[in-house]
Amino acid sequence: MLKAEQGGSATAPISPHQPTCRICNDEGGYIVKSEDGERWRICSDCQDRNKAARIMKQSKITEEFKSKLFKNFMQEGMSDQVYNAWKSAGTYAKKFAEIRSNRQNGMALLGIPGSGKTHLCMAVCNHLIRNGEGLIYFPWVEGFNELKANLNELEERVGLLQRIPILYIDDMWKGRKEPTDFQIEQTFAIINYRYMNNLPIIISSEFDIDAMCAFDMAIGSRIYEMCRDFCVVIEGGRELNYRLREEA
Repeated sequence: MLKAEQGGSATAPISPHQPTCRICNDEGGYIVKSEDGERWRICSDCQDRNKAARIMKQSKITEEFKSKLFKNFMQEGMSDQVYNAWKSAGTYAKKFAEIRSNRQNGMALLGIPGSGKTHLCMAVCNHLIRNGEGLIYFPWVEGFNELKANLNELEERVGLLQRIPILYIDDMWKGRKEPTDFQIEQTFAIINYRYMNNLPIIISSEFDIDAMCAFDMAIGSRIYEMCRDFCVVIEGGRELNYRLREEA
């Protein structure tokens, strides 16, 4: 029972710090005893947790997007097309370790805005990051604005997008009616490098593969080959846009 001090009021005791790691109590390691004496062993659980934290920071994924998970994807009233996208994304996440070195190791969710494509792609990304995979999130419009604003760092920035283990391009081809020569040139450099080196891409876009090929055949055909085993196109109207459901 809490007792009030004379002239004061009852206060709750201060809770001691609860360590995150039950193995080493957040010390980063622990002492192991053997016949040869004592030695310090680095805690692998803490290493994995710190690596995941670094990857999440590097990924440029916002706090809002960190909350996009499979378990909180809106399934009420899900259409068959959206169900196919949900199922494909879940299968891709589960099988990623098996297929990551294959030519067909990417995923593309394409079609109508507001159908949950970005949520599902982010759910995959969050799943992969938790498993220690290196990943960068590249929002098409903002990403290219940043590239153009820092042309002195263009080679370095594009090189990172080429070499990162997993690249997620969100809202690809969004914006202008036709992509600019700058966008075409840099996108080909990124996609072709990843294509040649079997590095996975994850793509969400309003445009299907035919439209992408119309923009640039070399880019569109490479994306199709990389993503064809996990490529879903969601077609329809207002009824598939979850942002408008309450107003419809």
